Amino acid sequence: MIKASIQTIEEFKEVLLQLPDECYAKPCETLSNSSIGQHTRHIIELYQCLLQGYHLNEISYDRRKRDKRIEQDLFFAIQQLQEIQNSLERPDRDLQVSYDLHDSEVSLKSNYFREVMYNLEHTIHHQALIKVGIGQFTTMSLPESFGVAPSTLQYRNQCVR
Repeated sequence: MIKASIQTIEEFKEVLLQLPDECYAKPCETLSNSSIGQHTRHIIELYQCLLQGYHLNEISYDRRKRDKRIEQDLFFAIQQLQEIQNSLERPDRDLQVSYDLHDSEVSLKSNYFREVMYNLEHTIHHQALIKVGIGQFTTMSLPESFGVAPSTLQYRNQCVR
């Protein structure tokens, strides 16, 4: 799963490197006026929460930084993705994940590998949305796997046989 996460982030970086600069921070009507950069920031910051919380044994995805520079500066975002790739390989360990829900906080037991898997699925979900934004702004050709769950790709391959 860590290898799959690193590969998914690598594919994401390659797509972002092809994206025209002016498209990255531009509001996209089909994404409720959010931008590709905002979705990218969201992906990055959840991974950052996981990596920062690893040594504390406590993660809160709700209390992330929300760094505007990530959503506005394409090359800074790519640097952040590279840092995530370089830091992701770690041993499994127990973690507490807290969520702010309607004026109360809920804390759940989890572990590092489970949260890496959550972030991978979360990334793929947002890549599917980013794919819509890219389609609105460009005629870029995207990899077949971009924004598609591995199980969906396997299913499609089985149907072709």
